[in-house]
Amino acid sequence: MATTDIATAEEIDRRVEAADTARRAKRSAAAKEVGELAQRRTVLAEQLAEVERQLGEVLADASDVLEIDELARFTNIPAADLTAWLTSRKPPRTAKKKRPAATASSGAPSAAKTAKNGQASVPPQLAVPRTDSADAPDHVTAGVT
Repeated sequence: MATTDIATAEEIDRRVEAADTARRAKRSAAAKEVGELAQRRTVLAEQLAEVERQLGEVLADASDVLEIDELARFTNIPAADLTAWLTSRKPPRTAKKKRPAATASSGAPSAAKTAKNGQASVPPQLAVPRTDSADAPDHVTAGVT
């Protein structure tokens, strides 16, 4: 290889710039296409969500005259799809019940609290002793020898 075949500094810069320009154009085109497709996907996803919401509403409104299995037979739409549309719809919003605010000066516990099992428990001072003897004997002896 002769030294006359080696590219000059200016030629190297031109070649690198040409390669970078082609790469930059490909990167820019790919990024633009991804952005456009992502925007299109967002619009389509919103439209699909709206159609599925409408399907759920129609299914709920017709549930008193048309069962899912029957509708599946009429439309050839799988019952699983119909059920998914029906159950995924958002239920109408209900007003939240406001809890009464506890006052700091009262010092009294609330009349009933909810236990971990979901049933209301009664504070000890309000509990009424049981009088039936079926639950526990009056006198228990320990079998100690």
